[in-house]
Amino acid sequence: MNSEEKTILIIDDEEDFSFFVGRNLERIKNYIVISANSGESGINLAQEKKPNLILLDIMMPGIDGFEVLKRLKADDLTSLIPVIMLTGKDDQASRLRAAKLKNADYLIKPIQVEELRAKIEKALK
Repeated sequence: MNSEEKTILIIDDEEDFSFFVGRNLERIKNYIVISANSGESGINLAQEKKPNLILLDIMMPGIDGFEVLKRLKADDLTSLIPVIMLTGKDDQASRLRAAKLKNADYLIKPIQVEELRAKIEKALK
């Protein structure tokens, strides 16, 4: 990996969504995209691969995105990785809860790829 390549981890139980987002990010900016389809596997992959950024869904079976974010921020290996929440939860309580857990940004599905790209570039600076 050269110094310009950035790795993005997508944690989302909707595999079609992860594939769509991943392909667009790889094509737009040559990001290296890896994905996990559950909170537990996402945490493990984040600890193992130490991505530059994480895109995290909230509503997943097992542990939800809030718990994943809480665990990532409590772990020295992953605490500094910026996390953008990508979710269908468009309510103030969810946004505030994510902010208290120190997420980098919050996007509502369905997403616009250009908006996501801009938020990723901002979070990676």
